Amino acid sequence: MRNAALVLGIIGGLWAMVIGFFGYGYTVFIDTYGEVPDLATQVQNPALIKAAGFLAPILAIAGGAMARSANMVAAALLAVAGVLVWYAFGFGVFTMFPIGMCMLGAILALAARQPDPH
Repeated sequence: MRNAALVLGIIGGLWAMVIGFFGYGYTVFIDTYGEVPDLATQVQNPALIKAAGFLAPILAIAGGAMARSANMVAAALLAVAGVLVWYAFGFGVFTMFPIGMCMLGAILALAARQPDPH
């Protein structure tokens, strides 16, 4: 279970990184070039998008990397990363996989009380 949490956390973190790049880039693009009515408008809270786009992938990758040695801390980091992506970017076609991977990784890391059999 710890290995599955490790893989899910790292893959979820990489997907969250892609979403973070686009979210951060979108807010900076609108700040720089302005809004286009009926096409591209600024989000309500650009600071939240920028912070979540930076923190969520780091938390997910760190949680995945810790899953084998510190499963409780890994579960907390993965859960926070999943919730942060959901809160900042919503649940949609591009965010459902990183959210699902981070949350499932958190559940598996939490359930792995004993070391995995070798």
